[in-house]
Amino acid sequence: MARGSRIHPIARVTVASVLILVAYYVVPVEPGVAGGWLVARIVASLLIVVAATLVVIRQVRRQIRPGSDEPPLAGLAIALVAGVAAFALADYILAFSKPGQFVSMQTRTDALYFALATLLTVGYGDVYAQGQAARVLVSTQMLFNIAVLATSASFLVNEIGDRLRRQRER
Repeated sequence: MARGSRIHPIARVTVASVLILVAYYVVPVEPGVAGGWLVARIVASLLIVVAATLVVIRQVRRQIRPGSDEPPLAGLAIALVAGVAAFALADYILAFSKPGQFVSMQTRTDALYFALATLLTVGYGDVYAQGQAARVLVSTQMLFNIAVLATSASFLVNEIGDRLRRQRER
């Protein structure tokens, strides 16, 4: 990578992650919003998840391209943060638009904590989905975590391992 021509991968991931989290905390979401605004916000959150999925797929393709000099996992890390933030926002919107869907979800930080606990399969049980809509949303998040993130991460780790073995053989 030529000096000054590109942002360092760690800086790019850090800046993008901070911007995503700032957006997560500042996007207006008033408790009790219903009807069209609720649907619009949930659709927007799901569109962010779809965009994160496309970024993950694009990043995996860039990584496996022969001769790729892409920094490993940078795009995947950004997509991971975007996916977690989108699901946390969807959880938060649902929690305050439809009380009783989640137990103990009071703040955006609670929603982010829950989304991370779900991603990491920790599940402490202090915040959990109780209502049917919340369970559908969390099930979708779990499928996203397995189908998109875990599969992509596994694929990339295997590809990086293969590249390292080929370099050692030379």
